[in-house]
Amino acid sequence: MLSFNLGPLPIPIDAALLGAALLLAHGCGRLAGRSQGVGVAHHLNDMLLWGLLAARLGFVAIWFEQYRPQPWSMLNIRDGGFSLWAGVGGALLLALWRGWRQPAIRRPLAIAALAGMLGWSAGQAWLAGKQAPGLSTQPLAALSGAAATLPALAQGRPLVVNLWASWCPPCRREMPVLQDAQRREDGIRFVFVNQGESQDAVARYLQAEGLRLDHVLLDPAGALGREYGSAALPTTLFFNAQGRLTASHLGELSAASLAGKLQALRPSPAHQENTR
Repeated sequence: MLSFNLGPLPIPIDAALLGAALLLAHGCGRLAGRSQGVGVAHHLNDMLLWGLLAARLGFVAIWFEQYRPQPWSMLNIRDGGFSLWAGVGGALLLALWRGWRQPAIRRPLAIAALAGMLGWSAGQAWLAGKQAPGLSTQPLAALSGAAATLPALAQGRPLVVNLWASWCPPCRREMPVLQDAQRREDGIRFVFVNQGESQDAVARYLQAEGLRLDHVLLDPAGALGREYGSAALPTTLFFNAQGRLTASHLGELSAASLAGKLQALRPSPAHQENTR
């Protein structure tokens, strides 16, 4: 499962796990500080905010060249561009500073932070076990009407599968980014699986937008999205050369966030030669 719906809102599983870890940290911090009458709730909230800020700044620093043409896009955190280690480092530095300034909070804050990190790590381990499916064998159709499947298209290459629809504004905004990546990445195959629209509607949209995409497939019943547990569009799935799901992204991709995902997926030069 990649996401779930909370009323009308799609919630990424990663965000839900982070929220659960924060709640666990709050609970443990309250218990640890109760005997001394010390509260650490606002310190934990500050750690979360500083961690997110550090994670974003770290990611922007790593992929600055991708953000350079549109500097304002650095502020668009909806692209999901965050550096885990920069975020953890930022949160821990704030905790150390607060603990140095206020000795009374050291023990409860350390217990709370440790509980939160352990809870988040356990959730990620559980999630990794749940999110390791292979390439779906769902029957799909090309725009020409020919039958197609993901394994047949992969042919031993890493595969990027974008689930989209023409009525979805974030899908429309990220299409040029994915189109440019498709042109550059010879060793990775990109597949665009439309969810729920007719052949004529998809063809009209691509022509109107001037998009030249290879491997556009139709999934009229949205079966692929349901199989991978995607509750919203766009969703992009990243499969390695062995056909295992290694990463996913819910929402609009920027050039930087896509580059971050492709870096881990990109095959070695020797592998590219073997698959040509």
